[in-house]
Amino acid sequence: MMEVIDVVNSQRRQPSGYVHHLEVCQVERWGLAVECATPDHEHEITWLLADLGLRLTKFRPRNRHARPGPSTLTAVTIHRDTRSWATTDLLLSLEVPDGGRPRVTRAAEFASAVASGAIRHSEADYAFRTVHRTLDEISMHRSVNQWLAYRGVFDPW
Repeated sequence: MMEVIDVVNSQRRQPSGYVHHLEVCQVERWGLAVECATPDHEHEITWLLADLGLRLTKFRPRNRHARPGPSTLTAVTIHRDTRSWATTDLLLSLEVPDGGRPRVTRAAEFASAVASGAIRHSEADYAFRTVHRTLDEISMHRSVNQWLAYRGVFDPW
């Protein structure tokens, strides 16, 4: 479940070995912003928030009249250097619809991975604390943008 983003060449290498060209790959003071088209004719926007241990993702339909999907915040471990950012997906996520209440997702998948040993107990504790802290904070701030501002990220999501 490890994904590596080569910031020099604007490429994302997925666990399957597939290399995806990124339209945007920009290091920001708060993390890494990437954007790319998907095979489903959507546009994926992802921010890696290294200090928070989160990957923030949303899919924007190419049809400008279609509604964008919810924002998803996933607990990840992030290792970075000057050339690349490597993330390991810890499978526990929050889904936050625009104007809606956040909810925990992928809990069954997370539990199975912990039970099988695919995710170590220390990683599971980290993911659980990260997602629940974020759930509390987003619930208090009522939107992803307000939560990001609280966290010092003033770029619009």
